Amino acid sequence: MKQQGLGFESFEALSHDAGSQGIQAPVQLISGYLNADQQAALLNEVDTYPLTRPEIHVYGQNHAIPRTQAWFGDSGCDYLYSGLFVKALSWPKYAGKLREKLRRDFGITANGVLVNRYANGQDSMGWHCDDEPEILACSDIASISIGASRDFVIRHKASQQQYRIPLHSGDLLIMHAPMQDEWEHCVPKRLKVLEPRVNFTFRELIKHYHGA
Repeated sequence: MKQQGLGFESFEALSHDAGSQGIQAPVQLISGYLNADQQAALLNEVDTYPLTRPEIHVYGQNHAIPRTQAWFGDSGCDYLYSGLFVKALSWPKYAGKLREKLRRDFGITANGVLVNRYANGQDSMGWHCDDEPEILACSDIASISIGASRDFVIRHKASQQQYRIPLHSGDLLIMHAPMQDEWEHCVPKRLKVLEPRVNFTFRELIKHYHGA
C-alpha cells in the first residue's frame, strides 16, 4: 500500500468488500488506511477533545454510555440519538483533514464526525443501527479505528446472522446503503484488551434538521 505523510494526502487504497471474507453485507474494509504518523497526529489531538460520558435514554431508563465521546460538525449539523441532543462543535484540525481525505479518496461528503474513545476492553457499544432521520438517506458512513484492535460485529436484522470483523489501528470501514436498514452493529466488551481505542465515524447529516 502506498503510505502518505502527515498531510493526509490522497492515496492508492488496497480495499476489499466484505464478500471476500464470506460476509454478505454492504461494507468495505480498507486495511491500514492511515499510516503511523497520521494515527499519532489524531491520537494527540484526541487528548484535547472535550470528551464526555453522557447519559442516554434506553428502554425507559437513563444510562451513562460505556465510553467517552464528542461530536464535531458543520454549522447546523446538530445530532439527536437515543434521546441525547448534541450540539456540533467546531472541527479540530486533523479530524477536518481526515474528512477532506475521505472526500478525495472516496467521494464521502461527511459534515459531522462522532468520536468515541474506548479506554480499554471494558468500554463497549451495544447493538444499534445509525438510522436517525437527520442522517442523509443512502449516504455512506465511514468508520476509522486508531489504537487497540477491537471486534466490530454485525447482525442481519431478519436472519440474525452475525459476522465478526476485527478492526486494527489505521483501518477504515465504509458502510454503504442499505446497511443501516438491514443490519445492526456493535463493539462488544473484550476484557483482555487493556489499551485504548478511538473511533472516528463520519456521517452526512441534513443541515438544520433540528432548526437553526
